[in-house]
Amino acid sequence: MAEAKDKKWYVVRAVSGQENKVKDYIEKEIAHLGLEDFVEQVLVPTEKVIQIRNGKKVNKERVYFPGYVMIQANLGGEIPHIIKGINGVIGFLGETKGGDPVPLRKSEVNRMLGKVDELSVKSDNVAIPFTIGETIKVIDGPFNGFNGTVEKINEEKRKLEVMVKIFGRKTPLELSYMQVEKV
Repeated sequence: MAEAKDKKWYVVRAVSGQENKVKDYIEKEIAHLGLEDFVEQVLVPTEKVIQIRNGKKVNKERVYFPGYVMIQANLGGEIPHIIKGINGVIGFLGETKGGDPVPLRKSEVNRMLGKVDELSVKSDNVAIPFTIGETIKVIDGPFNGFNGTVEKINEEKRKLEVMVKIFGRKTPLELSYMQVEKV
């Protein structure tokens, strides 16, 4: 029985854009061969990015290290060979021709895992960049270019109620944080 502490982190080079598929293939293959004792976890570090599509905010996960899949494993016996044989896997990072895969150093692992944690925390705890009564400018959507005043802040939905003067009349709009900027 290999203990988790015996397992080191390795980087598997994968076809770019196929990272999650490769992760699934590795997990399925390891399970299929009953080798879960040797492979602790397979990880594709991602970061949350917010894109605006058609005026709507879309949360997307973007692969943080394109072309790389992290694997925590005890690469004994046939394991490296099995992983290299998986569809979409190019090989291990740091391996010399015909040599053994080189594990990541502890500092690299911490940085990589720290990055993953830091990214998942970061997007949820963004301080509200606006205050009630503040003048803002709409930068996205049908009211692009209009200035308005922040009336209400809905922290949970990350939306603002903004009073905008349209044709001389004040009109309340609900806008996301991403649709406005400070003046």
